[in-house]
Order: sequence, then C-alpha cells, then structure tokens
Amino acid sequence: MTSSDANDAFVAFEHVQKSYDGETLVVKDLNLSIGRGEFLTMLGPSGSGKTTCLMMLAGFETATHGEIKLGGRPINNIPPHKRGIGMVFQNYALFPHMSVHENLAFPLEVRGMSKSEIETKVKRALDMVQMGAFGGRRPAQLSGGQQQRVAVARALVFDPELVLMDEPLGALDKQLREQMQYEIKHIHETLGVTVVYVTHDQSEALTMSDRIAVFEDGRIQQLADPATLYERPDNSFVAQFIGENNKLEGVVRGIDNGIATVAFDDGATCEALAVNCAGVNEKTLLSIRPERVKIEDQAGDKTISAKVLELIYLGDHIRCRMDVHGHNEFIVKVPNNTNQKALQKGQLTHVSWIPEDCRALDLSDSV
Repeated sequence: MTSSDANDAFVAFEHVQKSYDGETLVVKDLNLSIGRGEFLTMLGPSGSGKTTCLMMLAGFETATHGEIKLGGRPINNIPPHKRGIGMVFQNYALFPHMSVHENLAFPLEVRGMSKSEIETKVKRALDMVQMGAFGGRRPAQLSGGQQQRVAVARALVFDPELVLMDEPLGALDKQLREQMQYEIKHIHETLGVTVVYVTHDQSEALTMSDRIAVFEDGRIQQLADPATLYERPDNSFVAQFIGENNKLEGVVRGIDNGIATVAFDDGATCEALAVNCAGVNEKTLLSIRPERVKIEDQAGDKTISAKVLELIYLGDHIRCRMDVHGHNEFIVKVPNNTNQKALQKGQLTHVSWIPEDCRALDLSDSV
C-alpha cells in the first residue's frame, strides 16, 4: 500500500511526529497506511521509534504533531479504552488474582455483554489458542507459553478489528517462540483481523508479516513485503539489519545499463546492481547474501580471490568464513551435497556471484 492509498487505509499515520523533551524527535514525519486485514510489522533496533509508534496508535502516547486515523476517523483525542483495540504485551499483563476465564471475561463485562454471550466468546477464544481446558487456572499456574496464549485470546475475545502486539514473544525460548509465530499467523489468517506487530527480531518479522516497516532513527528506512526487503534492500542499513549480509567496500569505475563495475584496492573488479551508489569514482558498499555467493575452483573474469578461514558444519550447509579483499568476515553458505568439493581451512580459492544478486549501495548508509 502506498501513500496514495491513505484514504482507503484502515490505519493511517499522517505526518506524525513525537518528541518527549520538545527538542529531540523520536518519530520524524511518519506517513504510513495499513490496509484492513493486513499483518504489518514495525521492525527495528532499540530506540528506532517503532514502539513509540505502536503506543501512539494504542493511545498510551500522544503525537506531538500530525494525525492518526482508524477506519478513516481521527483518534488522537480518543482515550485508549474507547479505541476498541486489542493489545498483547511481552509481559502478558494478565490479572494475577483472576482465573484464565475471568481474565477473558473482564473486557466483555466492561462492554456490558450478557452472561451467555460472554461464555460463548470466552470458550471460542480459548479454543482458538488451544487453552480450552485451562479456564479455571490462575496465570501463576501456567507456563510462559500458556500465559502468552491466554494474552492473545484476551486481545481477540471482544472481536476487535485491530490488534497491536508489542514484542509478545520476547520472553519465550527459541522453540516455543517459533511455534507461537506460526500460531499467531494462522489466527490472523483465520480471523482476518488487522495486526500491527512490533519486534526487533528480523527472522520473526520475515516469518509472520504481509509487509514490514524497517525503522531507524525515527524514520521508516524501507516498507515492503518480506521477500523484497531481503532480496532488494534499499540501503545498507536494511541490508545489514534484515538477514545475514556480506559487505565489501570499493570504488565505482563505471555504470552501464544499471550495472556498476566496482574496483577494490588491489585493482580487482566485480559487477553489481547499481541501487543507491553515489556515482562514478565514488566509494560504494557492496551487499551480497551468503547463499548467493558461489565458490569457484579456478580463477576467471568474474571471480574474486578468497581464502578459507573457518568451516562450520551446520547439517544442511557448511558455513564458510573467508577473507575477501581484507574483509575476514565474508560468509559463504555452501550446500551440503555430494557434488560439492570439500574445502580446507587455509585454502586459497575464488568466489563469484551474479551481478544482479549484489547491490552497490551508498557508503554513507552503512552500519
């Protein structure tokens, strides 16, 4: 969804800014449109502004400037409890003195629903997260994963059109976190509810999202679907933050049909897609994913010399750390198959890639 779709957006941030001290902006002129039924993730490091945006949407923070709309209606001056938004937090925020059933019934009672309607909705929500047998327990009697399931059910129990999730899986162990990622995604697909999700975990964002807004320094650096962000990052920050990435510094010697010829200090050259580089005779940062690099037996016109520094066996692939033009953290993921010639630590070899798989980016964007 582009800014031209703002009138059709279910959630819209229009020129939103936020400052806590009246001087420093933690969110800078944010324009973002989120479609009805979309799963949008705000992704970025600590201090990038993503959580502040979520809190402004929830109503727990107030925008310093600009307007936030929900369903076409401005909500800046509407208190949180009247926005009809479901919330899931990292620390679960369940009432410890209430049973699971009572925790879910509470937001329905506040809305004045009948007992029979409350029973129906609570049962449906608990069944949705496989917690139907735990209604009588207190939160302290549940595991972390079970508590988070209850928190998700409570956010959904009153059928909100919008659910906000702030680092909801951060306290869970790796295996349970991955399981919950799929469960939340499946619930989203089943209900068609709009979800705005905040995380600093890029793999979590790639797994769950329809689109991802990558935040840094109070701005969206790139907004796109997961495949586009990973395969076609706009700048070096996005390239480094989303997935594993190799970077090499060089100088652009020429650009022909969108392909840059880049020279290294030793005179060797390679080709890369000119995406965000300053121009001929300017420095650039090359970005290439480890799985896009090929190890070659012999030197050729398109190869670059490399030295094997470390080999780590990871089952489906071998992680090969190499020295390429003085960069000793250059990683190649070598498929573990019978056709692959065995590599040796200390071995001198060569690497290559398709120019379209390597992106020449502006050095000033590097991290």
